[in-house]
Amino acid sequence: MWWARRKRLRENGIVGINERNIALISRYNERANFPLVDNKLLTKRAAQAGNIAVPELLGVIDTPYQLRRLPELLRPLREFVVKPTRGSGGKGILVLNRHDDGQFAKPGGQLLTIEDIRHYISNILSGVYSLGGRPDAAFLEALVASDPILHQYAFQGLPDIRVIIFLGYPIMAMMRCPTRLSDGKANLHQGAVGVGIDISTGTALRAVQNNNVVINHPDTGVNFSNLIIPDWTNLLHLAASCHELTGLGYLGCDIVVDRDHGPLILELNARPGLSIQTASGMGLRSRVNTIQQLANCDWPIEKRVEYAMENFSARPDAN
Repeated sequence: MWWARRKRLRENGIVGINERNIALISRYNERANFPLVDNKLLTKRAAQAGNIAVPELLGVIDTPYQLRRLPELLRPLREFVVKPTRGSGGKGILVLNRHDDGQFAKPGGQLLTIEDIRHYISNILSGVYSLGGRPDAAFLEALVASDPILHQYAFQGLPDIRVIIFLGYPIMAMMRCPTRLSDGKANLHQGAVGVGIDISTGTALRAVQNNNVVINHPDTGVNFSNLIIPDWTNLLHLAASCHELTGLGYLGCDIVVDRDHGPLILELNARPGLSIQTASGMGLRSRVNTIQQLANCDWPIEKRVEYAMENFSARPDAN
């Protein structure tokens, strides 16, 4: 029966959508702070101003008239990403990793001309990919070169790490691994693999694809149990710093690990989804409660990360 399942989920500390919306988002996220994270370009510029590492911004197109200078903008670029400023769920993102003789290649090998890209950006400007279909802007950023340790856990695309931050503390994390089924995108709803990550160590807890536990990546065959996120402590510091950047009490930080530059903030989310609980095999509630019960939780970033790593291990022999 549905009520028995609901009771079991609650006993296991699983946070549902209604509880997230009321007890976390409404309570801890002021609406005045939403525009900063709902606009990827504003997020990037704010992060740059705060010396928070992000992929390099290569250009902005916010009017159809500016499309006239697209050939000039693209001429020196060999690999880059086109994004809508107000897209969600990975919609409207165009990845191009090769440029030869006026043609650009997607990771899957499909070739695009400058006119194809012009048409694509025109769709972004008209709001095809934005929330509510509102007119939008497009920006170009440097293509991240995946850390070689993590590259084997992705099919064509780029794996990213989602960290949930509550009152400045990293309380849960997962890596999202692109697959053939997800068309190279790190989107769990499209078939990417979610790997729960232990906050204390940066190691894998378990992996899930379409809510089913998996042992190996379905395309590369690599075993998820061997996964260790490089530069883990610095990655958590980067994620925790987004609390001060945004003023949000509950947020999701999407981070990539670049081969040359280390962890970079890719995107921030004021309404992060709850599938991280499925990937991790545990609920958020107990960790939220732990932070809420601290007599004084307004600590510096370093101390917040240290506390999380000491208290939020998912391994029974860690503490």
